[in-house]
Amino acid sequence: MMEPAVESEEMHYEGNCIRPPSEAYSILLQVTVGCSHNKCTFCGTYTDKRFRIKEDKIILGDILFAAKYMKRQNRVFLMDGDALIIPQKRLMWILDRIKEHLPWVKRVGAYANSKSIRMKTLDELVRLKENGLGILYLGVETGDPGLLKEIHKGTSAENLIKMGKKVREAGIKLSVTVLLGIAGRERSLLHARATGKLLSAMDPNYVGALTVMLIPQTPLHDDYISGKFNLPSEKELLLELREMIANTDLSRGMFFSNHASNYLPIKARLPKGKQEALDMIDCALKGEIGLRPEWMRAL
Repeated sequence: MMEPAVESEEMHYEGNCIRPPSEAYSILLQVTVGCSHNKCTFCGTYTDKRFRIKEDKIILGDILFAAKYMKRQNRVFLMDGDALIIPQKRLMWILDRIKEHLPWVKRVGAYANSKSIRMKTLDELVRLKENGLGILYLGVETGDPGLLKEIHKGTSAENLIKMGKKVREAGIKLSVTVLLGIAGRERSLLHARATGKLLSAMDPNYVGALTVMLIPQTPLHDDYISGKFNLPSEKELLLELREMIANTDLSRGMFFSNHASNYLPIKARLPKGKQEALDMIDCALKGEIGLRPEWMRAL
């Protein structure tokens, strides 16, 4: 028999907590602490945390808190870095408790990585979908095979494509993140083309382009300080974004670069809005459209 829920007058959050921009108004339910991979060279989000799944009584206590104080929010986002890694039985239990105590919630979302998707069978993903899991956010970063190894992503381009398709086949919406600038200056356009081709093969519902920001005490920041990594200029990042969109063909998807880290916010529905997005970037390159000032950029 499970221990009683831990009642509290606040949610139980530990350490840095992040969520996708599209989950800004969601109930943020921290069901894991940290990231199950936590090796990416550019990421410093979870370096202060040792990965673990939170106790059921804590999770239930937070759901009961949300039931009492968050009745206007109709979405739930499961934090931290990779909630899909939770074993199927426990994850189904969490979704059951959300349905039981938050019946007004229309969608549950979570971060995923290629490992956690691989560990779930297609049938298990379908059952998660049927139980309320409506969207997964997958960090792709790049389609360049060599670069994936360099940034310690722990997967290959082929595997990312396969896992992305698996999510789509289960009927779960797929939102992927790519990183502008992660290849440095020398391989910028190669990274852009390879990433566009990966996105075309995967065909996600949403693509969110972020610009890499150097975080102290990460391997990428160390490479920058030592001169091994050269961050592209504003113009080079715009050219990279243009090349990536030019090489991306989605059957029906949204391409965003509206994250606060980017210099030029774009929202394009592909394939219809592809040329309009390219034209907008061309205008920015000519100086006809202003870019986001440095002081406004953030993670």
